Amino acid sequence: MTRTLALLMLLAATVPAATAPAAAGDAKAGRAKAVGCQACHGLDGLSKLPDAPNLAGQVEPYLVKALTEFRNGTRKNEVMSVAAADLSDADIANLAAYYSGIQIDVIPPG
Repeated sequence: MTRTLALLMLLAATVPAATAPAAAGDAKAGRAKAVGCQACHGLDGLSKLPDAPNLAGQVEPYLVKALTEFRNGTRKNEVMSVAAADLSDADIANLAAYYSGIQIDVIPPG
């Protein structure tokens, strides 16, 4: 085996481990925590207010990133900055697991 091939194999074996997301949250715990989110985002993840985005079916890493940024102040929104301030890492992971696990159907305009 050539040195280049060996390096490529080593890289292929280690990259997935290095880029793998953190352990997924608990969707059941996320559903319980989502009760506090339902006034704006709906327990079903479908927005109840025109300024609140739908969360159902969003990808889990995006939800984790957004909630973490609201919590630490990197991302600002009058409502979300307050709502996320007391969320733990586990709460964020659980909410992301719950909302990302809601299946949605996308129907193109006909």
